[in-house]
Amino acid sequence: MRAVYRTIGISAVATATIALVGYGQIKVTALANPSYAASVVGADGNLRVPDNYRTTYELLGSWAVATDEGRGSKELHVVLASPGSIEAYRKDGHFPDGTVLVKEVFKTATKEMTTGTVSRADKLNGWFVMVKDGTGRHSGQPLWGDGWGWSWFDAAEPSRTTSTNYKIDCRSCHVPAQASDWVYVDGYPALKR
Repeated sequence: MRAVYRTIGISAVATATIALVGYGQIKVTALANPSYAASVVGADGNLRVPDNYRTTYELLGSWAVATDEGRGSKELHVVLASPGSIEAYRKDGHFPDGTVLVKEVFKTATKEMTTGTVSRADKLNGWFVMVKDGTGRHSGQPLWGDGWGWSWFDAAEPSRTTSTNYKIDCRSCHVPAQASDWVYVDGYPALKR
């Protein structure tokens, strides 16, 4: 399913539809595993974009951000979760310790097609990475708190976060989702039980 998305650059609406239909057919066999977090978190608590996440992580869903004027979307956000995280969430409604979430943020290209005005992923702006921290293992690090590690990475420099303090750089966008552990779970069809 992800290969089709990357190959033909389908619209945000079609991506959401595929996520709704496709996830009923996929069986996840692995449970959430803190080893995924270990591959994303350095000893100092700094995060990095996980290697091979596009081929090993599970699609949670996507968000289309509407243009300020005119038709179409200005951004497409595609969110993936470390293997086993979805199955674990469906069991008890919580992301287990070690869950890694990766949000790809794309600028879009919009044009008229036979189906109407269509926006598709175009240029990658960067990644937002979150790691579930159920034990407070990096409590003194300014990118950790409220049960998560948080970091933004620009596409131009994926090896270095531009975030300095999650309370200033990250959390403010997630305040409306505080009651659901800071994650907009209502936008992820894969999490529905």
